[in-house]
Amino acid sequence: MAGRVVLAYSGGLDTSVAVHWMGAELGLEVIAVAVDVGQEGDFESIRQRALAAGAVEAVVVDAKDEFASDFIVPTLAANALYEGRYPLVSSLSRPVIVRHLVTEARRHGASAVAHGCTGKGNDQVRFEVGTRALAPDLEIVAPVRVWGMTREETIGYAEKHDLPITISRDRIYSIDENLWGKAIECGILEDPWEAPPEDVFSLTVPTATAPLEFVIGFEAGVPVSLDGTRIGLVDLIAQVGALAGSTGFGRVDMVEGRRVGIKSREVYECPAALALIAAHADLEGLTLERDLAHEKLRLEPRFAELAYDGMWFSPLREALSAFMASTQRHVTGEVRLRCSPGGGLEVVGRRSPEGLYDYGLATYDAADSFRHEDAEGFVRVFGLGVQTWAAKQGIGRASIPGGGSE
Repeated sequence: MAGRVVLAYSGGLDTSVAVHWMGAELGLEVIAVAVDVGQEGDFESIRQRALAAGAVEAVVVDAKDEFASDFIVPTLAANALYEGRYPLVSSLSRPVIVRHLVTEARRHGASAVAHGCTGKGNDQVRFEVGTRALAPDLEIVAPVRVWGMTREETIGYAEKHDLPITISRDRIYSIDENLWGKAIECGILEDPWEAPPEDVFSLTVPTATAPLEFVIGFEAGVPVSLDGTRIGLVDLIAQVGALAGSTGFGRVDMVEGRRVGIKSREVYECPAALALIAAHADLEGLTLERDLAHEKLRLEPRFAELAYDGMWFSPLREALSAFMASTQRHVTGEVRLRCSPGGGLEVVGRRSPEGLYDYGLATYDAADSFRHEDAEGFVRVFGLGVQTWAAKQGIGRASIPGGGSE
């Protein structure tokens, strides 16, 4: 194979080795593309690391605002949690990275894109399916799947060729971080019986000694303010994460069903994502009509599965996002969260100018405006079907515990 390839470059072990390996083994010119989606790091150092590893060019793209508006907002609208727990930290960054890989491939005349994913992970699916959805003509190179080296062997390869890496044999955790949180893998974490060591955590280090309360304001489902002060979405996510994380809130330790069919122990830190989802979902309880809310709850797990499985650019995900967006028109108001030392979070207040809560209908005191005389007819008509069944077909069963018959 000859030509140019655009590599999704993180600056980590696998992608640094991939730069050198694709040049030496495949004869490719490598353009390294590092996409800033809110991860920590000195991107000029990352760019220089790619060049030192052998890239003919290294590009850094600041995509934080794009990531927040085009990917986090639709996901928050769906309250998306894969398998009910994981807020799609890594899953969400892959399609925005793919978008820029394709853009750079066109700009540099590359015939292929590459990634540093293994053959047993989810990210290979996300990168490759996403690329084929946006640019079906581009080839895909997956060097880690080809070279078959263990992590120790990959470190050895980097040392042999004097490649700049930031990992050691003593601390071999694989970390992926962005605005929405942090994913931590490898090392002792591969044993699901072992508790995660405290040194793997950085976003949820408990420093607060007393409960913290803060108020998140939403407009049409989008977070726009913190404690009454309007703030840009990227900064708001960061500040909410810092507040919630200071109490230890935001850790997820789970055995996850990967798309490729294996079980994997995953550890995540996502204080901002989990706090914002909790606040947003609670505000929806105040502002969404009952049937709409119930149908949305039914579709939310499907949205999460599609995003997790790398189907962000699929017609079904886009259609579900259109539905989710339509539900957000009146999701405007404020939610007060309380985070307690030890990692607890609870919603302690919510209000909305468009809320459907009516005090006169809900109260039992003298301000009660509910027409109680209407209830008898409503209940009778509502239960008429089951009453008719009981009289005609269910005689003798109603008195049997469990509703069965002998």
